[in-house]
Amino acid sequence: MTTDVVIVGVGGMGREIYGVIRLLNARADDDGARWQVLGFVDDYPTEPNVELVRRLGVPFLGPTRRLAGLSSTTRVALGVGHPRLRRETDHVLTRYGLPAATVVHPAAEIGPDCVFQEGLFAAGGARVTTNVVLGRHVHLNQNCTVGHDAVLGDHVSVNPLAAVSGNCRLGDGVMVGTTAAVLPRLTVGRDAVVGAGACVTRDVPAGTVVTGVPARPVARSSADARPVVMPAHGREDEVDHPA
Repeated sequence: MTTDVVIVGVGGMGREIYGVIRLLNARADDDGARWQVLGFVDDYPTEPNVELVRRLGVPFLGPTRRLAGLSSTTRVALGVGHPRLRRETDHVLTRYGLPAATVVHPAAEIGPDCVFQEGLFAAGGARVTTNVVLGRHVHLNQNCTVGHDAVLGDHVSVNPLAAVSGNCRLGDGVMVGTTAAVLPRLTVGRDAVVGAGACVTRDVPAGTVVTGVPARPVARSSADARPVVMPAHGREDEVDHPA
């Protein structure tokens, strides 16, 4: 059985998702499920990223409005790395009524009694242990871990080599930066950012940016200094801001 899929975003995350889909297709047996990638869409592409997509041998279809009129069985893989931008793009795409693709690398591990909503992306080496709940369009990047009984809300990103310990609660839109750690039984509120390499030892309020060991809030003026970018874009995704 073959399922059509369109990848949203020509940036690095979208191309990583394509790489995992290609690997899944290569490992499917004669009767296994396969993906047919129809192409990439992006409302704000950059020419270098479009060229990288073309080098993959996949067409760039144009803006997201090209999703209109596709078969209702066509799935959409949301290749936008930053949680806030991914949520905004998800909201924009609801007008087309297409289901989200769930893409799990064959070297990722999803343990028993783990529940996840559509749109999960799990990269190679990502590990989810047991009794974990994952929301819509969660991204688990390379070699990250999520411990037992954790609950991750919609559009959460756990970046490479980050560790979310058991019984943690991560609100919608949380980003856990590369090599960061959230210790057991802690809550990180909606849209909070855990900076790269930080170690969270106490609850993090919603909308707060924390960095360091132990993690401490940074001034909002610094946190708000990141550039404004548009959803469904092909620019870099600031996935570890702030460093």
